[in-house]
Amino acid sequence: MELSGRTALLTGATGGLGRAIAKSLSARGSVLLLSGRKREALEELAAELPGDGHRALPADLAEPGAAERLAAEAGEVDVLVANAGLPGAGWLTDFTPEQVVRAVRVNLEAPMLMARTLFPAMIERGSGHLVFISSLSGKAASPRTSIYSATKFGLRGFALGLRADLAPKGVGVSLVSPGFIREAGMFADAGASPPAGLGTSTPEQVGGAVVKAIERDKVELTVAPLQQKVMSHFALASPSISVRVQSGAAGQKAAQAVADGHPADKR
Repeated sequence: MELSGRTALLTGATGGLGRAIAKSLSARGSVLLLSGRKREALEELAAELPGDGHRALPADLAEPGAAERLAAEAGEVDVLVANAGLPGAGWLTDFTPEQVVRAVRVNLEAPMLMARTLFPAMIERGSGHLVFISSLSGKAASPRTSIYSATKFGLRGFALGLRADLAPKGVGVSLVSPGFIREAGMFADAGASPPAGLGTSTPEQVGGAVVKAIERDKVELTVAPLQQKVMSHFALASPSISVRVQSGAAGQKAAQAVADGHPADKR
């Protein structure tokens, strides 16, 4: 799909990954509908981006019905980039039932419901693209990520199944799965360091992957150094060995650092 002149709805727009995605899309000539919880931050981002017509559409996707309301308010959309997410990091027993529901709603339910609202009009127009920002945690589980991994495994399955439904109808569906990202993402938000020796990628690489996924109609793009890609594919093929490795001392330490950086009152 040619992005110039297309309208793209981007959720989680003011986070580190969201800003990079917004800049990449606007650089290709897209008009951005920017969504997040804080109107002022969204309006500031809209003013910074190249091009005209960018708008702020504040929404808290953790609220019941918010996803459908946002999609309806956005109107005719050519591209959806479902990027908003909660870390869901920690022991399962550290979460209240309400916090579990909140993480599942933002990370999985909201992208599903927004897609459901938006893609029928895309089918009528004969074009459109849905991009879901997943994670390598959607392929390989690690300590303290039972909730987060559940949502990302689910999002991956949803996107692949939806692509199979929509491919004959001219609507693209793509997954972009980042690994460890420096200056953004779970580790940066928690003030923790990624595990040593595995490398990191940049928010700009994620933004570039989103553009590539749309323009080339890619099924799935992984944004990570080679060693992380290999490990994630191995985890899909042999989860028992992967879990054993991830549960070692290094994995436990890194996981706890992330969990400590996302206390209960921020979930």
